[in-house]
Amino acid sequence: MKSAAARRLAAVSLLALALAACKDQQPSAPTTAATPGTTPAAGTAAPVAPVELKDVVETTPDYVIGISYQTPAAKYPGLASELKRYADDARTDLIQAAQARKKGEGSAPYDLSLNFTEVLDSPGLVAVAAEGSSYTGGAHGAPLIARFVWLPQQNKMLTATELVPDKQGWTAISRYVREQLHSALSQRVDADELEPAERAEVVESAGRMIDDGTGADPANFALFEPVVAPDGKMTALRFVFAPYEVGPYSDGTQTVEVPASVLLPYVAPAYKPLFAGG
Repeated sequence: MKSAAARRLAAVSLLALALAACKDQQPSAPTTAATPGTTPAAGTAAPVAPVELKDVVETTPDYVIGISYQTPAAKYPGLASELKRYADDARTDLIQAAQARKKGEGSAPYDLSLNFTEVLDSPGLVAVAAEGSSYTGGAHGAPLIARFVWLPQQNKMLTATELVPDKQGWTAISRYVREQLHSALSQRVDADELEPAERAEVVESAGRMIDDGTGADPANFALFEPVVAPDGKMTALRFVFAPYEVGPYSDGTQTVEVPASVLLPYVAPAYKPLFAGG
């Protein structure tokens, strides 16, 4: 029987292929919605029509779909539109994959499970987490993980590129996140009690995943959620990394909290008041 370390090392060697496949199956990232034919005011999105967020349950011989909205986001039509778009894209991708499946490629129906849950609902900030998976064959489903941070007063989505607009900021954030992930990796590997040579090999391979997934590019940090104090001010951002992004599938979703003290020197002036000490 393979040890935990051996299984981890085997997963590492397959990461590049799995990551490419996983990213291909992900619905597109959230964007700010605007009504065609209108011009939004500076720094805001144009109003959109109310969107009904209805749970979805579909069962057919070819696929099973379950989508749940456990969030009051419907009171923010722009945000609700983004959640529904993400869910609709995931549903469409699954149905198209099921329809394209050739006979004899397995009898189990394809499966989509997606849940939207509230992370934060305050006058100045709203955050929603999307968690789920889409199974279209193989050993396991592709993870579906997204975060939506909405600014009710500006009626727009808060994105990583707007929050931290320059390269210097992402270099600092990348450095901090890498340190935290490498430390967590060392602790996991130490718990496996490996032989020195095997430990070095695992750390080197998994460390490359961390470095590849945390380069100083805002695209690597697109998924984040606010960590707030009782007064509603953000004390940190929790960056979220889906399976395969900074480690093998077996490591699951990983998160790193970056404190406001690290972020504030690089946050765009318009968003500094959202942070404690800003």
